[in-house]
Amino acid sequence: MTAPASWAIRTELTPTAGRKPRPKDAELVFGRVFTDHMAIADWTEDAGWTDPRVVPYGNFSLDPASAVFHYGQEIFDGMKAFRAVDGRVQIFRADRHCRRLAEGAARLCMPAVDPALTLALVRGLVGTDRDWVPSAPETSLYLRPTLIATEPFLGVRPSKRYIFFIIASPVGAYHGAGFSPARIWIEDRYVRAAPGGLGAVKAGANYVASLMAAEEAKKRGYDQVLWTDAVEHKHLEEVGTMNLCAVIGEELITPALDGTILGGVTRDSVLTLARAWGIKATERSIAIDELLAAQRDGSLREVFGCGTAAVITPVGELGWKGENLIVNGGKPGELARRLFTAITDIQYGRAPDTHGWMTAV
Repeated sequence: MTAPASWAIRTELTPTAGRKPRPKDAELVFGRVFTDHMAIADWTEDAGWTDPRVVPYGNFSLDPASAVFHYGQEIFDGMKAFRAVDGRVQIFRADRHCRRLAEGAARLCMPAVDPALTLALVRGLVGTDRDWVPSAPETSLYLRPTLIATEPFLGVRPSKRYIFFIIASPVGAYHGAGFSPARIWIEDRYVRAAPGGLGAVKAGANYVASLMAAEEAKKRGYDQVLWTDAVEHKHLEEVGTMNLCAVIGEELITPALDGTILGGVTRDSVLTLARAWGIKATERSIAIDELLAAQRDGSLREVFGCGTAAVITPVGELGWKGENLIVNGGKPGELARRLFTAITDIQYGRAPDTHGWMTAV
């Protein structure tokens, strides 16, 4: 079925009496409070995508046999809207997020949401709840587009009905401690994703698979885990729910997208900026032995994670087989700080958007 060139979004406003109180910017945490509205579209095998709309935020009524509950047909994305220093509201790299969601759906045998439809719904929702976009430093409106299977049946096959929805949450800094370096445990037992699996798509299954290792790392006194490959546990993959970056000598290295690693939008932004600054930025495998050797000979200058929620998270300490390895004296590195500043300056309109990353609402 051919998608329309543009999508008309129907809007149903929440009555004034039903509006939620808006939290103060200083009291925002991540993902606890949601705006007055949400965006929805429906898909059936016969009709394709229909009735894109912005409606009052509320519960869904789903059949207990809906496929999402039993077979995990679900995929999501995450992006942010920012209030610029001049009051404009704009979304960071919306086009790439919309495209990633559409491309990932096929791996779960789900219908791709036309990126133009996703963008129209995102802009419709943010425009409707514009007053919810906070303005304090490090705050934003986090957007969660989600696609779920809703056909009621108990049988292992792709669903024939889906709901696509977007919810929005005003958020503060993802890590309450700000830019403080994280303590990370290198995991060599549990597996987040294996070759041929779902690691390259933003499926909820990847995140539930990560919980046990993360909880055990926290019991050891660490903040998160650094995943190793599922076959030999010799090569580094993602750090927590973020892409991994390491600076060894004069080279910025991030693991290549080999099917087990999510193609992060912030990862792409990091690579783009680093290369524009003349920094050697390489996508290749990083072995644990290489990282340990670099730490011991002093050439490991930085380790950090990058992702939509936190932007950049510096790593100050790595735990590996009972040994604690300090990175850059346990302090944030120069490149991590520079990247964080450059990305957030673009997001808040403090610097020119020379890459065309911001979408106005």
